[in-house]
Amino acid sequence: MERTKIKELLERTDFGAEVCVKGWVRTRRGSKSVNFIALNDGSTIKNVQIVADVEKFDAEMLKLITTGACLSVEGQLVESQGAGQAAEVQATSIQVLGTCGSDFPMQKKGQTFEYMRQHAHLRLRTNTFGAVFRIRHNMAMAIHSYFHEHGFFYFHSPIITGSDAEGAGQMFQVTTQNLANLKKDEAGKIDYSDDFFGKPTNLTVSGQLEGELGATALGAIYTFGPTFRAENSNTPRHLAEFWMIEPEVAFIDLDDLMDLEEDFIKYCVRWALDNCKDDLEFLNKMVDNTLLDRLHSVVDTSFVRLTYTEGISLLEKAISAGKKFEFPVYWGCDLASEHERYLVEEYFKKPVIMTDYPKEIKAFYMKLNADGKTVQGTDVLFPQIGEIIGGSIREEDHDKLIDGMARFNIHPEDMSWYLDTRKFGTCPHGGFGLGFERLILFVTGMQNIRDVIPFPRTPNSAEF
Repeated sequence: MERTKIKELLERTDFGAEVCVKGWVRTRRGSKSVNFIALNDGSTIKNVQIVADVEKFDAEMLKLITTGACLSVEGQLVESQGAGQAAEVQATSIQVLGTCGSDFPMQKKGQTFEYMRQHAHLRLRTNTFGAVFRIRHNMAMAIHSYFHEHGFFYFHSPIITGSDAEGAGQMFQVTTQNLANLKKDEAGKIDYSDDFFGKPTNLTVSGQLEGELGATALGAIYTFGPTFRAENSNTPRHLAEFWMIEPEVAFIDLDDLMDLEEDFIKYCVRWALDNCKDDLEFLNKMVDNTLLDRLHSVVDTSFVRLTYTEGISLLEKAISAGKKFEFPVYWGCDLASEHERYLVEEYFKKPVIMTDYPKEIKAFYMKLNADGKTVQGTDVLFPQIGEIIGGSIREEDHDKLIDGMARFNIHPEDMSWYLDTRKFGTCPHGGFGLGFERLILFVTGMQNIRDVIPFPRTPNSAEF
């Protein structure tokens, strides 16, 4: 008999039909005469109830039906007698495809997220993580749909690169050399002549620079792929391997860029509300009871647009009024998450797009303002998250870009291919980067970024 996914089965009303469902046991309860088995196959947060008359089944087989066991069930679709769902299955045949002993780490009891991270290969079977990763899928679909509908081209930037887009130097090196016996020149420096690429290469921290090349040819592109940062950070907001969405657009100005950022992220949140109703309701109940209100508030409000200088002034006024911050506030400081969240959650009570940052704290490629002190950078700040998007208008003037590189000790000869876009038909352009996992954090209400990617990569942790 052909299998029916549980999501589809629960929507059916042709009671009396013979059906086949397969999945994993969430719970089993009952009496001497009847067992009730909650079965889930991952297609929905909801379980289907299997009703098994004990006298019709082998007692030893029924003992194998424990939390985590995998079953194939055939039976009759009937109208449910209990609350919570319209249909259930009156079993006529049950086959145990895979047993699951009492040592199954994901037993039905309260488990901490920290505990479940130690069993990341099995936590996917829990209700919470099933909901998170169905939403993650939907957010990926929303991203592709938005850009396709708005005339962007999906552009694949390289994962292995010889450049550092951020100028931070915290990158994972890629090499085929024997690390136990590195070839060196007479000066004692590593000789890369016989390495695979003949030069030092790394895993990319961003697809932006290559994305700019695409935008200056195709007009509007977006990248969506994995990025890597060798930052020794164990905070709930950092990963060593994560996914980035980076659109780049030719002939865009700062106002247009902010419009794009706001419209894009509202589209994604609206998609979640429209397509992930059951999962969001579950997470709102079990993880964060303010989640749905917060998502609706983003969709239904206009974002505040605020310069960095105005933001610093508001923070200084808050301090004068008695507000305490862990980190200092002054013009020129790099705002901490606590500063950003104060503006978003306490002062404005809505998302903020902050612009015009001091050039010293932003990347070399951001367009210099006429004041010579600030650049046309934009950060979108969200409740509970802080910065969720970082973007800018890119500096299209060749000589000013050279000056920007000098501030960060970036050698122009290493970036000649990038500088060529400013030599040959330069144009105004800009874009932004959205950390995919930070978007998922916001949409799911989860508190740790390690809980919104299937297998987190962090310092001293690369299991699974």
